[in-house]
Amino acid sequence: MSFSSEVKEELSRLKGHEMHCRLAELTAIISLCGRIRHSERDGYSIALHTENVSVARRFYTLIKTAFDIQPEVSATRHDFLKKNRFYVIMIWDHRQSLRILRAVHLINDLGQMDEEFHVRTNPILQRTCCRRAFLRGAFLSAGSITDPEKNYHFEIVCQTLEKAGQIRGLFESFGLEAKIVVRKKYYIVYLKEGSMISDTLNIIEAHSSLMKFENIRILKDVRNTVNRRVNCEAANINKTVSAARKQLEDIEFIDSMVGLEKLPGNLRDIAYARLEEPDASLKELGMMLPKPVGKSGVNHRLRKLTGIAQELRETGRYH
Repeated sequence: MSFSSEVKEELSRLKGHEMHCRLAELTAIISLCGRIRHSERDGYSIALHTENVSVARRFYTLIKTAFDIQPEVSATRHDFLKKNRFYVIMIWDHRQSLRILRAVHLINDLGQMDEEFHVRTNPILQRTCCRRAFLRGAFLSAGSITDPEKNYHFEIVCQTLEKAGQIRGLFESFGLEAKIVVRKKYYIVYLKEGSMISDTLNIIEAHSSLMKFENIRILKDVRNTVNRRVNCEAANINKTVSAARKQLEDIEFIDSMVGLEKLPGNLRDIAYARLEEPDASLKELGMMLPKPVGKSGVNHRLRKLTGIAQELRETGRYH
C-alpha cells in the first residue's frame, strides 16, 4: 500500500466528529469527486465514483450517520485494468438528495446549484474544525501525497481555477503557503515543504501517518547531515592531500636546484619535516620541529618554500 493510500485508510476510519464537521467533509467529497444529476422526471440524485475503497467507505459512513440514509453501493472492474475496482455510491431518491445538497450548501433554497466555497462567507466553513474537515474531505476525494522516503509533495486536484483558489485560501487560513500549477486540464493545489505537509497531516487529523512522516523526516535529516559532514571532511582531506603533494613537489624541486642546506634554518626544518611525514597535518608538522610552532607558523613557512620554488622555476636563481 502506498503512503497516500495509508493516509486515506486512516482518515476513512476517523470517528467522533460533530455534525457540522461531517457536513463540511461531505461538501468537499461531493464537490470534488461526486456527481449531482438532475432531470425533470426524476429530480436530483447524487453519485460518487472512486477507485479508492477508503473514499467510498468514508462517503458511505458520512451519509449514513449524518442523514440516516443507506446509499446504494456497486463495484465494477475497468475494461482495461482488470485488477482495479471502481466503486459507485448512489443516492437515487430526489427528496433525500435534495436534503443532503441543502445541508452541505451545494444547492440554494430555489433548487439551484451553488458551489461557492469562499472561506469568509460560506456558512459551512466558518468554524476552524469545519475547515479542517473540508480539507480532509478534499484530500480523500482528490488528493495524494508522495512517499516521504522519496520526496515531499502533497496535492489536491481541482477541476477549476476558482475551486483551486478557494482550497488554497483554506490552506492560507492555517498559515500554510500552498501554490497552484496547471497540469493538463486540471488545477493542482500543492505543498512541497516537509514542515507544511506535516502541519497538513495534523490539520486533517491523520495523526498515525503524521508520526510515520515525521520519523522518516528525522531519519532523512540525520542522513543528510551525516552525508554533508562526510562530504565536507572528504573535501577537506582531498584539499589537504593536494596541498601536501604540491608542497613535496616544491621541496624536492628546491633540493634538486640548490639543495635544502642553502635554506634558512626554520625553512630547512619544515622542509625536512614534510619530506619525513608527507601525510602529516599542519599541526602535526609544527609539533615535529625542534622548536614547535602552531598551524599558522607552519603554513607561513610552507608558503615561503612555495615562493622560493616559484622563483627558481621562473629565474633559475634563489636569493
